[in-house]
Amino acid sequence: MPATTRSVVLRSVAQGIEDALPSAVEEVVLTGSVSRGVADDVSDIEMLIVTAGELELADCFSLAAACGVTDLGTWGRQGVPTKRVSGYREDVPVELIWWSRSHAASAVDAIFAGDLSSTADAIANGVALRTSGLLAQWQERLRHYPDELATARIEDAALTWGGFAPAGLLTLVRPGERLALVERMVDDASRIARIVFALNRVWQPTLKRLADRAATLTQKPERLAERIEEALTEPDPHRALIVLTELQVDTVALAPDGPNIIRARKWLGEGRELLLEDFRRR
Repeated sequence: MPATTRSVVLRSVAQGIEDALPSAVEEVVLTGSVSRGVADDVSDIEMLIVTAGELELADCFSLAAACGVTDLGTWGRQGVPTKRVSGYREDVPVELIWWSRSHAASAVDAIFAGDLSSTADAIANGVALRTSGLLAQWQERLRHYPDELATARIEDAALTWGGFAPAGLLTLVRPGERLALVERMVDDASRIARIVFALNRVWQPTLKRLADRAATLTQKPERLAERIEEALTEPDPHRALIVLTELQVDTVALAPDGPNIIRARKWLGEGRELLLEDFRRR
């Protein structure tokens, strides 16, 4: 599918930032919706910048300013190897992630050790604006999604589905418990996505554009994104939790046997019946 017009515009802005960076910068990788060619009017520019050694945040600010990025700010944890600089160039929001070469190597290794961030997806779909060959090396490693890693992610995602009485789900639909219900449902929806992407040996992205990202997956419950949307927007708490629980049931039915998955199948099935029975009694 051809890149959107907005993707082309934002890539040009990103290229302008890369052109202004000093030669000491080894790797400049365009990530996010622009790299995938699906940017729209509210998309920002996300870039990974790799240097030989670790920079101080102040140095990252100075380099960003020299590239024409204004209104500089930062976010996230401070005093860590990852430096984050936000700002604007040509009125476009920009997010720059700065890594040292050694931290980049550690971050890629962490993916295969079970890191649950969206780093793998960002790198796998990244586009090199400047490269010393690192991006190609990372992407080559990411072409293989180990079966044991997929199994571990699936089992971890199912960890919270059981271990207490299924009737505990009924406490979430009591009047006045909307916050607890939404908290639980958002976590469960995230776990559903983790299982589905792991089943398909696809590095998990963020939960943005879930319908589009899941469209090409072969193993998934029917109407995956639509049912999550339905559950999270349904005003009736009983109906909402029933919709999501039924999606969980369909999801674990697709997963390979494992201690947590086997427990989840039984627990979710019992929970669904209790919710349906309680709903019919209302």
